[in-house]
Formats: sequence, structure tokens, C-alpha cells
Amino acid sequence: MLSALAGLPLEISTGQALSSVTAVLRGGKPGKTVLLRGDMDALPVAERTGLPFSSAIPGAMHACGHDLHTSMLVGAARLLSARQAELPGNVIFMFQPGEEGNGGARLMIDEGVLDAAGERPVAAFALHVSSGLLPLGVAASKAGPAMAAADTLHVTVRGRGGHGAQPQHASDPIPVACEIVTALQMMVTRKFDVFDPVVVTVGTFHAGTTDNVIPDEAAFVATVRTFSPQSRDLIRDASLQLVRQLAAAHGLTADVEYVDGYPVTANDHAEFGFAAKTIGDVFGDHRFITAPNPLTGSEDFSYVLEQVPGAFIMVGACPPETDAATAPFNHSPEAIFDDKVLPEGTALYAELALQRLAAGSC
Repeated sequence: MLSALAGLPLEISTGQALSSVTAVLRGGKPGKTVLLRGDMDALPVAERTGLPFSSAIPGAMHACGHDLHTSMLVGAARLLSARQAELPGNVIFMFQPGEEGNGGARLMIDEGVLDAAGERPVAAFALHVSSGLLPLGVAASKAGPAMAAADTLHVTVRGRGGHGAQPQHASDPIPVACEIVTALQMMVTRKFDVFDPVVVTVGTFHAGTTDNVIPDEAAFVATVRTFSPQSRDLIRDASLQLVRQLAAAHGLTADVEYVDGYPVTANDHAEFGFAAKTIGDVFGDHRFITAPNPLTGSEDFSYVLEQVPGAFIMVGACPPETDAATAPFNHSPEAIFDDKVLPEGTALYAELALQRLAAGSC
């Protein structure tokens, strides 16, 4: 990363908590500051694309396209550096590791990335490629909630073990934990507005060792997805209450923990409108789609958008010979990202910064 930026007129600093890189380009004319973010994680996935440039590291793959984000942001740094003298303001290039579940954006914020130019950015933008859903070179996003908050619910129901043939002499935690799982699903349908949805999915359930032994405990973990701070607060409180009271109703106890993950990724309405217009100006109106619904995945660019108005934009990188509707999506071991998106993503990063700085603080 540092070698790719070498020789450019950038003020570069590296992170302490992560292998992050922050680079500031100071324009030759006075103006505001804009932030551009590119993340750079791989994933613990064994690649099965068969491409000649497949990952050479067993069990690691750029299955979410973050290597493209990094490359495009380096390209934008070079394009904008070449126009430094005419640039009306500053650009912060945020090269961020730790997006895939480690909250790298939050750690970079704690280390001062938002103040790297001396003043807070007036806008922040992130691009994210997609191996499916969108045709090559087509961008999409929406105003307001664009991606979900992702939290985790950890539950351990504690009973008293015994012989499977004599359940009356034990306190079986398994049926109680199963009832809690079912009740969580019913709560989502009865307590929440269908137009402000909540998704609760139990991904792990562990109990017991064999068929004729009642265990002392049963445990499960669920992912919780929400699209507004209000629903997020409500599901947090309601799920904790439901677990404890259902366990108590059966004479058992439950340890329950609600772990906050990434917040809702919410695009500022004005900055979303600016980004959509910029994409239309650069590539044509046919290359931008206003998404009808948010994505149910999550993004830690949400931490940036909590403090700086901005927009998170998806960009199609599906090979043109592949049907985007059925192509393996991000995180799949068979996900393929077409490198033809690189020059267009680079140009879009640069143009977002140029036009937003030209617009000033409005």
C-alpha cells in the first residue's frame, strides 16, 4: 500500500490498532475536506473460481472485492494528486482494514482519521463492488437506510441434567431453548412494523452429548438485523426480557447477552442525491439505479456516516457473460469480480471528490 502511494504529494500516517493507512491530499486552493474510503480485507474462504490469479494463500480469498476497492482508491489518489494545484480543498483517503466483522472504521475514527486534514470532512463516500445483483458498471444505492445494523444475541439456558428416561427428575433446558427460538420469531411478527423490518436468525444451537442424557444447558446464537435505531433499541430490550421471562416461566434460568455490532448504514439524503447526479454526469443516467430496498448485509462505513454526511454506493462488477441475477454473490468461494470495473471505479472516486469540493459546503 505504502509503495503504491510513494512519490505522491500526500501526508501519510499509519494506524496503531490496525494496518490502516490514512493519506491526506491538500489542494492548491482553499476549500473544504472530503473523505473517500476503500476497505482491504480478505476472507477465510477457500477460493474456487479457477481464475489464473486466484488466491495463492490457502483458505484466504478476496471474496468481497476489497482488493478492487483499494486499487481504485490508489488510482483516485494518483488522479487527484495530478490535479493538486487546482483542487479547491482537501481529500482524505481512508485505506481501512478490519471491515469484515472487526470494526476497522471505528478504530480508525478513534485514531483520528476524520480529523486528519485538520477539519472534519463535509462529506464521505465509499464504493463497494458486487459480483452479482448488478450488471457490470451499474451503480445502485438509496437515501436513508442502505444497509442493516447487525447485532448478535447469545443465549444459554441453564437447567439440571439427568437421565433421558426420567425427565421428571431433571430440568431439561432443550425444550425451553427451543421455545425461546420460536418465541423470538413470533415476537418479530407481532411486535414490529412490517415497514421497519427486523430479522432474527438463529445460526447455532448446541446442547447435549448423546440421546439418553438430559444436559445441564442449551445454548444458541442469533444474528439480529434492523434498519432503524428505534427498532434496534426495541429488539434489544424485548429479546432480553423474553429470554429471561420464558426461562423463568419453566423454572430455569438463562444467561443472555445482546452484543451490538455495526449500526445501520444510513445515507444522507443530500449526499446520496449528489452521488447519484455525479454518477449520471460521468457515466450516464442509465448507469445508476435507485435501490427500492436496503441490503440486509451490514457495513462498518456506518460509523463514518454517523458522524459525517455521505453515501455508500454499490457498483456492479459481475462479468458481462454472467447473469447478475444468478451469479455467485460476495463471500461465495465462486464469486468473480470483473477487473474492468477498476478504471470506472477509480474515475468515480476521483469525480465524487472533485465535484463535491467544487460544491463547497452547500
